Amino acid sequence: MAHSEVAPSDPGRGLDLNLLLALDVLLDEESVSGAARRLHLSEPAMSRTLGRIRKALGDPVLVRAGRRMVPTPHALAVRAEVSAVVERARALFAGPGAADLRTVSRTLTVLGSDVIAAAYGPALFARAAAEAPGVRIRFLGESHVDAPVLREGTADLEVGVIDTVAPEVRIERLHDDRMLGVVRPGHPLLHGELTPERFAAADHITVSRKGRLHGPLDAALAELGLERRVVGSVGTYPSSLFVLLRTDLVGLVTSWARPLTDTLGLVTFDVPLDLPPLRLAIAWHPRHDADPAHAWLRGCVRDLLEGT
Repeated sequence: MAHSEVAPSDPGRGLDLNLLLALDVLLDEESVSGAARRLHLSEPAMSRTLGRIRKALGDPVLVRAGRRMVPTPHALAVRAEVSAVVERARALFAGPGAADLRTVSRTLTVLGSDVIAAAYGPALFARAAAEAPGVRIRFLGESHVDAPVLREGTADLEVGVIDTVAPEVRIERLHDDRMLGVVRPGHPLLHGELTPERFAAADHITVSRKGRLHGPLDAALAELGLERRVVGSVGTYPSSLFVLLRTDLVGLVTSWARPLTDTLGLVTFDVPLDLPPLRLAIAWHPRHDADPAHAWLRGCVRDLLEGT
């Protein structure tokens, strides 16, 4: 072989950027059949493409786990960068100002409290249907395990009270919010003056994905020499509302949960304590800064939450 020839093992030989697009869709779907539908291919053709990807990367990429397929650690490590490269390539070939959201086919993942999905999911899905019908929106609930989900590409946008200090994350503050008390209609606390003492004397339920029974409210009560009785905890705000609807327990919600409390007929009220503000924000990884679809998502969420 002449020295000027490229060895067959050279990873740059016969580079096919279509494999990158296929890899992006496979990691998004975590399914050969799902990726085949997205790319308008037959399942055998998609399987052959996965085989080529595995050979190119030297990694299985997706492996069988029961009835489903899951990404390998290496696939998880490169997923976010693969998605970013594909989007940059799409933007490059589209040219300046040529992005048409009606032609975009994407899955965008929003991470946040279940309240976000329950209260604002309907409006966000309706807006996607009207403005970006090829965009699928996937809501993920907050986990009890803290992980760099934005950096790893597990989520595209985080919504809520953002407490990360990671330097690679963009954070946009929307507004300061506050906690509200919430009870069923006709609850005894709704009659007469609501003092800290009456509030503390009621039975309470907390919401915590980590199962905590205490929070900032208890610190505020302690400053007044008061202590509340917490009878239990649930993992999400929507589940707490159904408990409150059928009991005399007292709960807490943020003001952005009002669409849910109003729908269920629950009553919210100002807590008679000096509680710290909740800084509502959205956060994303800088690789999405110039991504038109991501900018659209940020704008939609911003519009919905700034109206709370």
